[in-house]
Amino acid sequence: MTVALVGNPNAGKTSVFNALTGSRQKTGNYPGVTVERVTGKMTVEGTEFNVVDVPGLYSVEPVSVDEQMATSVLRGEGPDAPDLLVYVMDATNIERNLFLFSQVVEVEKPTIVALTMTDVLARDQRAVDLIKLSSMLGVPVVPIVPHKGVGVADLREAVYNAVDDPDVPSIDLGFPQVVMDAADGLVETFSRGGVELTRKEARCVILEEHCSTYQRFIEQAELKQAIDDARTAVLGAHARGKTVDAQARYAWASRVRREVVGDLDPNRRGWSDRLDVWLTHRVFGLFIFLAVMYGVFYSIYVAAPPLMDLIQLGVDTVSDLVSKVLAPWPFVQSLVVGGILNGVGAVLVFLPQIAILFLWISILEGTGYLARAAFLMDRLLGWCGLNGRAFIPLLSSFACAVPGIMAARVMPDQRSRLLTSLVAPLMSCSARLPVYTIMIGAVIAPKFGPGWAAFALFAMHFVGMAFAIPTVFVLNKGVFKGRRLPFMLELPRYQRPKGRDIWLTIQSRVKVFVKTAGTIIVVMSVAMWALLEFPRGDKSAYKAEYAQLPAARQQSVSEENYLAERQREDSALGRFGKALEPAFRPAGFDWRLTTAVLAAFPAREVVVPAMSILFGTGDTDNQDTVEKSIARATWPDGKPLVTPWSAVSFMVFFALCCQCMATLATIRRETGSWKWAAFAFTYMTVLAYVVSVAINFVGKAVGGA
Repeated sequence: MTVALVGNPNAGKTSVFNALTGSRQKTGNYPGVTVERVTGKMTVEGTEFNVVDVPGLYSVEPVSVDEQMATSVLRGEGPDAPDLLVYVMDATNIERNLFLFSQVVEVEKPTIVALTMTDVLARDQRAVDLIKLSSMLGVPVVPIVPHKGVGVADLREAVYNAVDDPDVPSIDLGFPQVVMDAADGLVETFSRGGVELTRKEARCVILEEHCSTYQRFIEQAELKQAIDDARTAVLGAHARGKTVDAQARYAWASRVRREVVGDLDPNRRGWSDRLDVWLTHRVFGLFIFLAVMYGVFYSIYVAAPPLMDLIQLGVDTVSDLVSKVLAPWPFVQSLVVGGILNGVGAVLVFLPQIAILFLWISILEGTGYLARAAFLMDRLLGWCGLNGRAFIPLLSSFACAVPGIMAARVMPDQRSRLLTSLVAPLMSCSARLPVYTIMIGAVIAPKFGPGWAAFALFAMHFVGMAFAIPTVFVLNKGVFKGRRLPFMLELPRYQRPKGRDIWLTIQSRVKVFVKTAGTIIVVMSVAMWALLEFPRGDKSAYKAEYAQLPAARQQSVSEENYLAERQREDSALGRFGKALEPAFRPAGFDWRLTTAVLAAFPAREVVVPAMSILFGTGDTDNQDTVEKSIARATWPDGKPLVTPWSAVSFMVFFALCCQCMATLATIRRETGSWKWAAFAFTYMTVLAYVVSVAINFVGKAVGGA
């Protein structure tokens, strides 16, 4: 038996789904979190149920891809045709939720109402009359607070009971008498012609322009004429059937709400409303948003180092132990310590930063503040051809571009969906964070202090957005030629973030990060180690070179480190990097930075172990951090390799370049064409290169590079 969870966005469907199935799907206090169909299993009294969670709907007339998916499930199309509907209804927005319910009723499926947010309503000293609501809807109503486990057993029992005793809702929407008289007349007309037509179908063909029932008779001239006559009699020359239909449904929803909850004091303003006066203010709201985001990145920069030092200590300890054990086999020692542990450890040390970033993002999601951020972004995004609705997928891309591109399904048309997908990879995903941290830690923090270092980290996360907006403007004006779309967003109530949701968010992102470190990072680390170790150079010749170096140069680099540097330069990877260095030198990259950039094209996470190996000393006993190695690195003439300007150039290249095969594959899947994936890769790579070269050029012009 298949049970489908349906309802408005942000009504709590995914929380109910997780409570019923024990799943850990992502939840959030803003609309649009669920953009694809999710299934799970639930067993009650030995009976197994297939539970389907679908994206939220405001109406059964879909305007976006995710809504089309939800309505197809609701109508029983596809493999997950439901036998039972669990309509998830938000008790704090019961009137709006009832509008969709009035449409869902018309699929004539057995239904149970799961009433969420009753605990939030109780804080306002209000309650829903459950018995009266159940009576007026004609179905069981089960109050549930999923994250506390309240009502979950009752909902499971109600689902189980519905197997043998289903309740199909039947409600009287109270359409105007003229509509019902015309429907009765149409039924009688069709009946005389030997055609069966229900009263509900008759009302549908009269009021709805795209009613599927109407399509059945469009080739039958006499019946079509009867329908057209009935429409004219009801609607006249100007009124629209959809308007009459919506007015009747809202009037019914309002009547039910007044019966079961009562009216609010119109003069009463809750703390949520008072807070929104400031947080959604067109000027103060933007400043508050920037201050909040700066606080987030400052906390990352201040709170993460002690934890990173702890992980680095663990990595060093393990490396020391392994190095001593493998000392009799220098080749194996170099592979395991210099290649695998050095590469993987360089990535794992950034776990605290990833965890702190997603701690704050999940807190902001849980409170409902990010929905206000989307509202503020509407003005910013509107002039270029998108609207605030695009902020949700763009925000998701700060975690990873893959779910961000999938979240673009919430956009209402193909043009805006494609535009959003093409610029979503510009948002700074978590894989870019270690790159920023390394460069800031190597150059900016030692030179300018932690305040500017935190500002640099904060600014780098807005580089993508700063370029995304004009990019959308150019694409919209030059390629897609669209217009600004209207924007409607339901602002959820502020609420206390749920600890379980915060934990699940952090856990899932950390898990992805560690999994990447344990798979592709290991493979790439071994590959780069091998390419740097072979072919082996002439050590005696390197020693002779060192002996000829000026005294000042010998004081700055030990013989051992010099031999390691010469080996890397003459290795296969070194020769490859040097061959391409001229192309990237205008951006301020030497062969090592060039090689790290190229190695990261399959996945950005590779850049950290790449730099760790490329800038390593070659000494397995030397456990300097990659930041210190980069800070010490020089050009052949002895000048510092990385200056503040070249560090910014390098970070901006990573901020703008499309170095992620998974992202390109997702664009291809969502657009149905490799053409757009190739377009995204090309424009982002060219943009990254041009901007990086420009930054380094400006740096040289002002004497800073």
